[in-house]
Amino acid sequence: MKNGVVMSARSLTIPKFNQGQTVEFIGGEGMIVKCSPDSQTWAYLVKMEMGEEPEMGRIGDETTILLFETDIALSVN
Repeated sequence: MKNGVVMSARSLTIPKFNQGQTVEFIGGEGMIVKCSPDSQTWAYLVKMEMGEEPEMGRIGDETTILLFETDIALSVN
């Protein structure tokens, strides 16, 4: 087990990003919640940071999205 991820014999690479890391992607930035192997790459659950509350209020909590490793970059902040 490395970085909270169980590696299988079929995995060719280790994940580029770790749980808890802040990352950027088109449309925002967020924190890695979990990653798992997906068809020769890694898929990441990313919890988006919440911006300012809009005038009409919020409908729910933070949004968590699924992104592939190629869609993510390390945050420079």
